[in-house]
Amino acid sequence: MKKLIIVSWLALLFSVSIQAQTDTLKIKTSSVCENCKRTIENDLSFEKGVKAATLDLDSNLITVVYNPKKTTPEKIRQRISDIGYDADDVKRNPKAFNKLPDCCKSPDGHH
Repeated sequence: MKKLIIVSWLALLFSVSIQAQTDTLKIKTSSVCENCKRTIENDLSFEKGVKAATLDLDSNLITVVYNPKKTTPEKIRQRISDIGYDADDVKRNPKAFNKLPDCCKSPDGHH
């Protein structure tokens, strides 16, 4: 019984410490289609400090869970810009935008 209490206590401490190391950020993007969603989510998954990224196409908001000791909201916005999309007030990188598929450049997400 003592071991169970100790293990439970350690598990609780570990989960609290993980949650304390993350922040959540919502960023408005210029995404338009499922390809945009895949591109942004996939690219951000390789960004240092980003734990999770989920893009809602209906609202064009990407929710990013990140470790503030390893990255900042500014770096995350800049990374989205470098992929070719607007990120809040950070405008998309024109060269990256030109490399996106046509569907990602169209306002309605279609050719």
